[in-house]
Amino acid sequence: MLTVRGLNTEYPSQKGPAVKAAQDVTFEVPAGKFFTLLGPSGCGKTTTLRSIAGLERPVSGEIVVNGRVVFSSERKIFIPPNQRNFGMVFQSYAIWPHMTVFANAAFPLEVRKNKMSKSEIREKVMRVLSAVALEQYADREATKLSGGQQQRLALARALVMEPELLLLDEPLSNLDAKLRDRMRFELKRIQRELGITTIYVTHDQGEALALSHEIAVMNEGRIVQVGPPRTIYEHPRTKFVAEFIGTTNFIDGVVLGFDEPAGRWKVRTPAGDLLVSTDSALTPNMRVTVSIRPEDVELSDDATTSGSTENVTSGLVDQKVFLGDFVDFQVQIGDFMLLSRAHPSLRTPIGETIHVRMNPDKCVAIPEDSSARAAA
Repeated sequence: MLTVRGLNTEYPSQKGPAVKAAQDVTFEVPAGKFFTLLGPSGCGKTTTLRSIAGLERPVSGEIVVNGRVVFSSERKIFIPPNQRNFGMVFQSYAIWPHMTVFANAAFPLEVRKNKMSKSEIREKVMRVLSAVALEQYADREATKLSGGQQQRLALARALVMEPELLLLDEPLSNLDAKLRDRMRFELKRIQRELGITTIYVTHDQGEALALSHEIAVMNEGRIVQVGPPRTIYEHPRTKFVAEFIGTTNFIDGVVLGFDEPAGRWKVRTPAGDLLVSTDSALTPNMRVTVSIRPEDVELSDDATTSGSTENVTSGLVDQKVFLGDFVDFQVQIGDFMLLSRAHPSLRTPIGETIHVRMNPDKCVAIPEDSSARAAA
């Protein structure tokens, strides 16, 4: 298990106060889980990863791995990175070009303090090359591998030391889109089969959603929400999280009150009065933003098709874009433009009336001041 408590990491600045790269970062990762630090450039995710690795020295906080304290400002403990037994794969794979695949993977074992026999090294290296499906390329020059193969070789080199933690800093960002998608499956398979605790850094929301058991969304050096991918996507706690993860509609509104028969809060918006879902404490007259994903906006040519009267209205088709397996519709409801993602079988022409239902379970009300609050 990895435990990070109250981590603060700063960088000196020549023009004023120090840059606070990571602020009060706290989270736990159970053994064998895949945990992702997700956020835009400059949010502090790589600084947090490098602090865990020992490549940065935080100003305060504590990092504990499987009961062993590797950093504690209070207890004045700082274990050097080469003594932490963590594997790390960087954005640039740092493959040794003059070595074979086998030699690249074997290098960490050959330079370690506790020397191993050649037979032991070969056994460990071939086992890890097999795990990343590179055993047949053991004698090939590393530079003659494809991009995806080089990425797997970098992963093999990190795994060969049997690390307590695997730290991955945007390892797929240099691959083309199709190869990146394929490598997601490979990476998830390897992590699951080996059962190694993994901390992954990315700004790619799709990667985070596809790979992770849990995601920590970061912004301006702080964690703003932690949770499983589905929770992060369907129940964002802040407007930043809702906007950063995928595409969403934001509808500003004012809370009218609690609707007892429906068991939900009712919010007045430019798209009509909406019943909403929320984990936040609401009060009447509070200003909120309602977030609803395009795929949760149900469209129909027939007003009776949905069989529900909750959050039902109508509008005019303003624009639509055919994208193969779905069609994006822009629907004008009064002065508000709503984005919906529908099945290609829906062919309502531009300018025609279309009926809209916004599922109350998927309409998430976010209080206006929530963007300033960090995750609990």
